[in-house]
Amino acid sequence: MALTTGIVGLPNVGKSTLFNAITKSQVEAANYPFATISPNVGVVEVPDERMDKLVEMFNPRKSIYTTFEFTDIAGLVKGASKGEGLGNQFLSNIRECDAICHVVRCFENADITHVEGGVDPIRDIEIINLELIFADLQTAENRISKVERKAKSNDKEAVFEYNLLKRIHEVLMSEKPVRSLEMTKEEQDLLKGFHFLTAKPVIYIANMSEDEISEPESCVHYQAVVKFAEAENNHVIPVSAKIEEELASLDKEEKAMFLEELGIQTSGLDQVITTAYDILGLCTYFTVGEPEVRAWTFKRGMKAPDCAGIIHTDFKKGFIRAETYSYDDLMKYQTEAGVKEAGRLRLEGKEYVVQDGDIMHFRFNV
Repeated sequence: MALTTGIVGLPNVGKSTLFNAITKSQVEAANYPFATISPNVGVVEVPDERMDKLVEMFNPRKSIYTTFEFTDIAGLVKGASKGEGLGNQFLSNIRECDAICHVVRCFENADITHVEGGVDPIRDIEIINLELIFADLQTAENRISKVERKAKSNDKEAVFEYNLLKRIHEVLMSEKPVRSLEMTKEEQDLLKGFHFLTAKPVIYIANMSEDEISEPESCVHYQAVVKFAEAENNHVIPVSAKIEEELASLDKEEKAMFLEELGIQTSGLDQVITTAYDILGLCTYFTVGEPEVRAWTFKRGMKAPDCAGIIHTDFKKGFIRAETYSYDDLMKYQTEAGVKEAGRLRLEGKEYVVQDGDIMHFRFNV
């Protein structure tokens, strides 16, 4: 289950520098199954200390972390919704993403001009938000015109869709995103098919100077973004794109030392990934053994057969049971044998809801 987020931002906010950092730390294609990596896509490993421990414990021939895919959305300028710049390409790319990472400039630098004449992160956010809203209005209006006639003939499904679209249109006309609308589960399921841009969760990336990143709260621009994001119930991650680019060329030990020197606990890129995992309701289960230790991404609430199907459709089709124990129990008892002796190994059936940190071995028959 690949997690994809689109990186958006106005020119000269640090978006390209951040994407350069991502592509420098990109996983090898061999460790990214079922995909060809295109030039505007960067694929990085999801940081997970549990995987590090499991690799240390099992010493496998191969280890595969879950991955996080960034798409660099080019061509966003004022008027993108009307096709300005590379507007149409930008909109089609972002529709395929699960979430949006909105890079906002929060640093002053006289040598780097701002397309709008000066640093004002809230103005920048509002420019992009409006472009997304305008694009969604077009989508809503096009769909309303198609479904309206059927709705007037009292077709039950058409009436349901028409009423939802009219509510969405009203919200967009008030310059609010689709995600601000309260919806039932049935409405949310229908919404997925429309690919509204403003329905996607947003993480604001406050790109800061190298001097201010260790104490972001002291930056007035960062404070403004935090206040804006809190009103929207969104997240803000302070990042120095320049530092992230430097970190990308270091190994894990060097990276940890560099961050310690800077007084930063976690890199901004790692924070973006873990935050995206959280807001998208994603979890990780593991498969372990001497040949391979591997992390698998799944949606919170998924049952064992569906999680088995992430590995291979045959696993879901012929699912019998899942031999399961928790990562925490493995750390407590140190070996799989110790987990079994403690009675902590479980046999789970088709109705088992998989938990974050489960270590699983699937039994199936096709």
